[in-house]
Amino acid sequence: MKRAMSFLLAAAMVASCGVTAAAEEGEVLKVAAIETAYGSEMWQEVCEAFTAETGIEVDLVTDKNLEDVIGPSMKSGDFPDVIHLATGREDALTETFIKDQNIVDITDVLSMTVPGEEAVVGDKIAGGFTETSLTNPYGDGKTYLAPMFYSPCGLFYNAGLFEEKGWEVPTTWDEMWALGDVAKEEGISLFTYPTTGYFDAFFYALMYSVGGAEFFDQATNYAEGIWDTPEAQTCFDIVAKLAEYTEPTTPAQANDQDFTKNQQLVLDNKALFMPNGTWIVGEMAEAPRADGFEWGMTALPAVEDGGDRYSYTWFEQAWIPSGAQNQDAAKQFIAYLYSDTACEIFAKSGAIQPVLNISEKLEGDNQMFYSIYDNGAKAAMGNFAAFTPIEGMDNRTVWFDPVNSLVSGTITEEEWIDGIKSASDQMRANLIQ
Repeated sequence: MKRAMSFLLAAAMVASCGVTAAAEEGEVLKVAAIETAYGSEMWQEVCEAFTAETGIEVDLVTDKNLEDVIGPSMKSGDFPDVIHLATGREDALTETFIKDQNIVDITDVLSMTVPGEEAVVGDKIAGGFTETSLTNPYGDGKTYLAPMFYSPCGLFYNAGLFEEKGWEVPTTWDEMWALGDVAKEEGISLFTYPTTGYFDAFFYALMYSVGGAEFFDQATNYAEGIWDTPEAQTCFDIVAKLAEYTEPTTPAQANDQDFTKNQQLVLDNKALFMPNGTWIVGEMAEAPRADGFEWGMTALPAVEDGGDRYSYTWFEQAWIPSGAQNQDAAKQFIAYLYSDTACEIFAKSGAIQPVLNISEKLEGDNQMFYSIYDNGAKAAMGNFAAFTPIEGMDNRTVWFDPVNSLVSGTITEEEWIDGIKSASDQMRANLIQ
């Protein structure tokens, strides 16, 4: 958190010095992108295509630990013009810039024509993606983060094992607990998770399924008394009970270095379900697996028979820091990320842009994953509202990191809830208006 705060201070200092927003002729656009399971080659190819289309040269930096790479230069006031880095990472760099309002309003990008095309950016992006707190964090009707690489999230499992055992995929939590008891008899745990960070998508979908959009909106805006409601208690009870069914080695491996070991538990038939996104296929492509393994994905179970089931739509974000030197060129670059050319380049690596009708061009596992909303599941989108920085406190450490302790038995459900209530009160008092 201290390191993120130093980034924040540098951003404020640069903004106060009157940095110009327009790119000067001959200047190079600096783009920094996190390298994930999709690889870095696609970014190089997109940058080259952008240069060919616009004549603007791009200096690209990609790294799996992007925060560590761009951090030192940002501390000295040298910022990338475009940063592709999603919320939800341990360093919380993107959240830090959001909280201090040091990101550029890119609402005008939505009305820009995509470079090399006649289409307008806002007409290409699928509905809802620029109307969520993940892109519009301040609730002011403006877009600050561009939606990138969307992925339906849900519970992933070995469909081959279910076929072999004759098990049905649970559609309610009661069915889930019953299956957990059956699996336990065969030495298989019901559940695991890569890291506690993966509980964001899980918990958001759970809140939707328990209380609908109204409860979700109140909860993610820290409404007074919201965590004392029956809906909140149901959410807490489900997570606490799921902790009892979680594979015991999970917490020790639930970190950014060893998370694939938890994912391997599903491939080895040591755990049935894990929360994840469609990138899991590429991430574990070379991993060993049980005979007959076949990827399956399901939405979260409903609370009761006939209830709604939700799959959270997780997506990454690209944004322009306030200290960027070349903001006009940066907006052109973001607009280009929704071009047909860029979308095709990204899709070759499995990175799917949230543009209309793109699912029609997919095949294999991706076609199955992206059709989850065609098979009865509802889409959940959104995030906790931004608040001014509170030393040592963020949403992940309050809501999700304690799941490790629930699994290991070092805290009780009530202690977890008490921590959430206390933190939520402070966050509500510090909401960014």
